[in-house]
Parts: sequence; structure tokens; C-alpha cells
Amino acid sequence: MNNTNRRLSLPSAIGLAFLVAACGSGTTSTATSIATSSTASTPTRPSASTVAGTGTLTASCTAPAVATTAQTDGPYYKAGAPQVTTLVQSGMAGSRFTLTGYVLTTDCTPIANASVNIWQADATGTYDNTGYTLRGYVLTDASGHFAVETIVPGEYPGRTEHIHVKVTPPGGPTLTTQLYFPGVTANDSDGIYSPDLLLKITQSGNTEAAAFTFVLAT
Repeated sequence: MNNTNRRLSLPSAIGLAFLVAACGSGTTSTATSIATSSTASTPTRPSASTVAGTGTLTASCTAPAVATTAQTDGPYYKAGAPQVTTLVQSGMAGSRFTLTGYVLTTDCTPIANASVNIWQADATGTYDNTGYTLRGYVLTDASGHFAVETIVPGEYPGRTEHIHVKVTPPGGPTLTTQLYFPGVTANDSDGIYSPDLLLKITQSGNTEAAAFTFVLAT
């Protein structure tokens, strides 16, 4: 199945710049930044996106920010997942994409060394419940930024495409939630799906990158 045909996409040049920034490839590093404001009193939902033409990943956040919606961890969570930089294994089927973004507080402060623990189904909608395939965690850097390479998960009966995430700040409570893909028909019939948890997708050829900013009520 060609998942890229069902996604929201930006121009290829922007998607490619985003992917290079997120993966850290090439000889030149790309800066990240966080734009914040404290003038608003109504909570808003921050986002992570690229600055057109620059490839710079930014988190746009206005305090007070709305905490990310919590969701069930489902039946397939497994403790003890390894620290990783990629969940993709040699020969693994599925459309590759890089999940990247930020972990912030509701006052838009970046959270360093937060654990972003991911588990998901493979391209056929099957979970590895005996090992740690497509399971692992990354840590945020000083700016609250994280990035991990994975694949687009398949659907299984009763659920749309989704990725499970546990975000744990140092010494703080864990946020458990799920992330969803735009343009998927099964979103409308999924009983857990929330539009607040949609990924923002950029695309270059057959490669995708997805951005999300987690906000923790610490």
C-alpha cells in the first residue's frame, strides 16, 4: 500500500529540508529554535513545523499552552524497551518516516532529557509482543527536541493507523497518548481517535517526516 497518497503534503523541497534537519544527516547541522509568547491568557495548542526555505524545525508555543491529550496505552505496551535512534530494522517492510518534535511545559519551557517511548504495529498491523521490534525510546536534547526513524504502522481490526507514546520528564509524571495520521479513512470510525493528536506530515518522494509537540502539565 502506498501510504504517501493519503497524506497531507508540502512541497518536496520543504519536506526534504525537514527530513535532513530531523535526521541530522549531512555535514552541516541545522539549528532548532522555540518561539514563545506570554501575552495570551487563553490556552493554545503549540505545534512543530519547518520554516519555509530554511529547513529549521521550530516549536511555536504561546503560554499558557494546552497540555497534550492523554489516551490509553492499550493492550500491547511492554516495559523495558531499549534506547534507540531508529526503530527500522534491515529489510523491514513499510513506508519510512521520521517522527520529530518537542517536549514542552504549559509555560512553553523546553524539557531536556525527557524520555519519548514509542511502540507501534508493523506495516501489517501486527505488534511484536515477544521482543522489541518497533519499540524503543529517545531522549530530548537541551531544547526539548527529539527525533526517531520508524515506519507508518498498518491498521488492525477496529483501529486506525496510530503510534503509542509515553513521554516522561525527569522526575515527573508520564503522559501516555497516541498519535494519528491525517487523511486516513479509518480515523472517522476509530473510537479512540482524537484530532488533537494528528501528526503534521511533510513529504519528499516516498519518504515522509512527521512533527508533533508534546505539552506536559508538570
